Amino acid sequence: MISGLIHVARPADPAMVEGLADTLSALVAGVAAGLMGDAVIVAGAASEALETIAEGSGARLVLRQAGTNPWSAGARAARRDWLLCLEPGDIPSEGWIRSLDRFVGTARPDVGLGRMRRPHARLPTRLAARSERVLGAAQPRAGDVVRRAAVLSGLPFSPRLTVRVLSARLDRG
Repeated sequence: MISGLIHVARPADPAMVEGLADTLSALVAGVAAGLMGDAVIVAGAASEALETIAEGSGARLVLRQAGTNPWSAGARAARRDWLLCLEPGDIPSEGWIRSLDRFVGTARPDVGLGRMRRPHARLPTRLAARSERVLGAAQPRAGDVVRRAAVLSGLPFSPRLTVRVLSARLDRG
């Protein structure tokens, strides 16, 4: 099973809160299929809207300290061995459950990170993700499926994790 980590960079932004609701509702299919076990919302500050969404969806709200890595903060609160890192508004496309289930079930220890395509990401982010296919990933990005133990052992990853590109992709809600 997988824990979903959703990093809300700007908790006061109404568009972020709306995107968070869309992302959480899209993960319900994964819960029904037995793939998703829990969800963790990671934010730098509390807001009434985030607390309402977390309570209504059964997700856990984690407030991270300024300057700390959001994925590390979420990993400490997650309950599953694998983490799916997301941003508000990320909506998995059709076939994501099968793709992630296959990756988690067959990933060798040397392949520590699966990456879903995010065609809506900004150009610098897409270029950095491409270079990580060759160099390895030093830290997770939104769209990554990574072992919780790897994130808890410290960021940046040392040695870098081998990236396996998954057939699933994330669309924008």
